[in-house]
Amino acid sequence: MDYDVPPRRKRRWWCGVAAAMMIAPAVVAPPSSYPLAVMAALTLAVSILARPSGRVTLDRAAGGVAVLSLAADIGYFGPPGLVILWYPFETAALIVLLARAVRHVPVPRVGVIGPLTGAAATLLPLRFTLHAPDTGLQESVFVCSLALIPAGCAVGVGLYLRSLDNRRAHAVALARREQRLEVARDLHDFVAHEVTGIVLEAQAAQLSEDTGSAGGEEHRALLQRIEKAGLRALDSMDQTVTALREAEGRRWDEPPPTRLYGLADLPELVDRFSSMGAAEVALSLEAETAGILSREAEDTAYRVVLESLTNIRRHAPRADRVQVLAGRTADRSVEVSVADHSDHSDHSSRQTPAAPRPPVGTGRRSHGGTGLAGLTERVSALGGTLEAGPSQHGWRVRCLLPVPAIR
Repeated sequence: MDYDVPPRRKRRWWCGVAAAMMIAPAVVAPPSSYPLAVMAALTLAVSILARPSGRVTLDRAAGGVAVLSLAADIGYFGPPGLVILWYPFETAALIVLLARAVRHVPVPRVGVIGPLTGAAATLLPLRFTLHAPDTGLQESVFVCSLALIPAGCAVGVGLYLRSLDNRRAHAVALARREQRLEVARDLHDFVAHEVTGIVLEAQAAQLSEDTGSAGGEEHRALLQRIEKAGLRALDSMDQTVTALREAEGRRWDEPPPTRLYGLADLPELVDRFSSMGAAEVALSLEAETAGILSREAEDTAYRVVLESLTNIRRHAPRADRVQVLAGRTADRSVEVSVADHSDHSDHSSRQTPAAPRPPVGTGRRSHGGTGLAGLTERVSALGGTLEAGPSQHGWRVRCLLPVPAIR
């Protein structure tokens, strides 16, 4: 299959083919068949096309088609036999549209659009039974009761997929919130350290300042104001981070879960990973790469490698080789990448970060995880980028972190 063709273009192409197939039989049929062909083509088009399309959202499209279908059930007075030709296609399209509406339409409107679309799918047999000479009320009720079975299955499938979507979105939101709290902790650890240095410099300057002259008194007053401003900044930072931590049910005085790691710790991490599996692990750590990043960037790079190796252990346990690379790039950045190589690995459930610029090749995925999605926010806060997606022989995670200009 050609993955270079945009999915929306594919859907439009299939939509055009389906509509043409529905309308073609009406060319040789009586004129009374035109409404049936148009309704079948319209319902198929709405069920296939991606929404929203411009200003037409899924709830508007589904609601409009359902109303037109119900109106056709009442207003059709042509030969009953013509209904049989388009009935299966319109029924299937309404079932698909019902499942999509139950899954994607927002809660305030799904309570209206869902029953309306379900009624159109359930009452569609009336278009035949109300006008056939040998059918009456009893047959109409029986056939509509049978139509409830596929409609109920569509509702069940839509609700199940909706619950999966909600759980996935909730998991990603929790991961992002946790990473924000970790960024807040790092803000306290690293920025507070620098502010403390400023305060100490101001205090030391006051001790060495000549207080006998008028200029010395002015300088001392200025240094005192700098000292007080720095202390106020530290207090405000402590209070803000404490409030964030206590909002999550944690105390700020709890010790951090782990110490800060860095690129120098990668050999130990890789050895520990290779000792627990059969995959051949190769580490390429360029000389003098460890230590050129800031403390928070070093810890982030280590976490990216740790998360990537964890994903390989979970989602590609039969990977033959794993390549871990850490080195400099031409634009004064540090590149950290983890790639696994296997012809039979299952990459369908890998985690893809919610990066601002999605990497090429991730369009084949249908869902993602939460670990790398949370780390993306941390990497972005440091001015870097994090990408994950299929490679030539497996899966690859690539992280770029800028080197401070003073290095």
